[in-house]
Amino acid sequence: MPWCDTCSLYHAHDALGEGRACPDCGDVMSESNDPTRGALPEDEETRTVGQSAPWHFWIVVVALVIYIAWRVIVGIGWLIERI
Repeated sequence: MPWCDTCSLYHAHDALGEGRACPDCGDVMSESNDPTRGALPEDEETRTVGQSAPWHFWIVVVALVIYIAWRVIVGIGWLIERI
């Protein structure tokens, strides 16, 4: 993908102007196949390792706990009726 060093952005091939110019700043863009471009520096990578799960995961966990608690309450009620 074409990479603009000035804007630090990737652009689609069809978004380029004349002579492979960046649509935002007008500088000539380079074709980058470097897999490390845009990678986090070493110290930032270690900081992200201990981060928490995304918020929507915790919503699912809370919903699951509420559902299981409700099923336990219903199960206890069923057992009481059977006795």
